Parts: sequence; structure tokens; C-alpha cells
Amino acid sequence: MSATSPAADYTAALAEGPWRHEFVPANGARFHVAVAGPERSGSDRPPLILLLHGFPQFWWAWRHQLETLADAGLRVAAMDLRGVGGSDKPPLGYDAPTRTRDIAGVVRSLGHDRAVFVGHSTGGGLAWSMATLQPAVTAGVAAVSAPHPARMHASFRQLLTPAARRALAYYQLPTLPERGLTEGDLVDRVLAAGSARLLPERDVEPYRTVMRIPFAAHSAMESLRWIVRSSPRRDGRRYLAAVRRPVNVPALQVHGSADGFLRRELADADGAALTRDFRFEVVDGAGHFLPEEAPDRISELLLDWLGRSLRLPAG
Repeated sequence: MSATSPAADYTAALAEGPWRHEFVPANGARFHVAVAGPERSGSDRPPLILLLHGFPQFWWAWRHQLETLADAGLRVAAMDLRGVGGSDKPPLGYDAPTRTRDIAGVVRSLGHDRAVFVGHSTGGGLAWSMATLQPAVTAGVAAVSAPHPARMHASFRQLLTPAARRALAYYQLPTLPERGLTEGDLVDRVLAAGSARLLPERDVEPYRTVMRIPFAAHSAMESLRWIVRSSPRRDGRRYLAAVRRPVNVPALQVHGSADGFLRRELADADGAALTRDFRFEVVDGAGHFLPEEAPDRISELLLDWLGRSLRLPAG
């Protein structure tokens, strides 16, 4: 660790705001969630809205939507996924099936039977996966900057830009990416490469800091390595077979027209093919990090979709 990059601890992930921080057990680990909005009781209460971040971020990436959805009268939680932020960082379990079990357990620990999963980037891939791997707890799926992971109509190579392919190849190296996250400028470079314009320094600094929590950088890399390394293995083939089943809940997919990591042309192909109730939206002029780059538009699309497709009460 360099002198200019001191280690952080999990409290760095506990930013203050109009939400409450909770730590809940799920799937043999402890997870941090930021919770907001009214808690309704009774059998007819609406499902929880659970927000899932991507790389190299943590729950805070959803701060704008967390506040807006809560103000609209919805019960919302943004979680730190396994290995990130204030959540536990065990040495194993960074495959998608394990992480969907984490997410399902968090829903139940928060006292809900079902949730609408809203995920960004790699978190969006997990949101899609919840519909087929954890259908009992899934009321709906919203995937932001995240094509469906089935890879039936488009391979990784077709979907990813050259910048994204180079980054994924680099992430497969041992130790170097972790050092780039904790001691170098890798967080800055990832955010800049995916965005249509540079994010403000005040928005980037929390991601740098939280990545310096012990074991966080390695955990983040392990989840990305699994995506690549699982493809030829039995666990990867089982996962792809599972997510290729039809999605029987409403789904929203949102893509930025200037996404630096994902090509627009085939981004919606598998989602449209596998989902019976599918809506696809493009945010013009925005890049990969849509909750940051176009927070008002993302909140507007989510509220409209939640009201129309899931008829969730708001206000």
C-alpha cells in the first residue's frame, strides 16, 4: 500500500444520507444494506426494491435512486454484494449462483418474501439471473447497462467493445489488477472508459476509498474472473443453461447510447427473446454508468415501469 493510498475499513462504505444502514445475515455471511422508504405491513404489501451495484462500485452508486424511489413511497434497499463495501469478504463464493443465493437471503432477512431486483452492469447480470435461479423471490427485473447473460444471440466478443475486452483480459492476471485498484488509478480509468463524460471528482473518490478496504479489490476481481473462466467449465455451462429459461416476470432493460463497454446493436436480443413482458429503453448521450450519468432519467424510467408493469403503489 502506497503512502498516498492508505487502507480503509468497512465504515468508509457507510455514507450518511436519508437512509438507514443495516447488517443482515444471508447464505452464511453478513451483508450491508442501505434501506429507505416506508415499511408496510400485511399480506398485500408490495415487494421490496433491491438495488444491486456493478464494478468498481458499491451500494452508493444507487444513492440518487434510493432517495427518489423512497420519496415516491416505495420500500428500497441498496446492498453491498459479497466482497464489497461493508459486506463480508470470504475467500470463496464469487460465482453468480452463489451470489444469487446471497441476494435471496438478504431479501428474506429484510422481512420480505419477494423483491424487484434492479441491477447495474455486473449487478444487472445478477438481477437477470434472479429470475431463473431464484424465481420464488423475484417479482421483477430491471437491468441497467446489462444485457441478458444467456449469450444465445450475441457472444461476449460481439457485445463488448474493444476497451471492455482488453479490460477483462487484464483482470485475469494475478495481483496486478488488485494493485491497480488499491494503489493505482484503475478505478478512475474504468469509470472514465465506460462513461460518456468524466464523473466529478467528488463522485469518484468514494469508489477509490472503498476499494482499499482489505480484501475488497481481490473480491471484486474474483467475481469478474469467474465470468470469463467459468465459460468452458461445468459450473459455467450449468449456469448458462439455467439462465436460458424463460423469464416469467416483467423486465426492463436500459442502455446508454454512448456506453463505452457494451455495444448497443445486440444488447437487447436475449432479453427480448426470453422475456414475455419486456421493455427496452435507450438513454441518449449517456454512457455505461447510467445511475451516475443520468440519475433523474433512470429514476423516471424505474418509477414509470414499476407503476405500469408491476402496479406498485407510490406516494
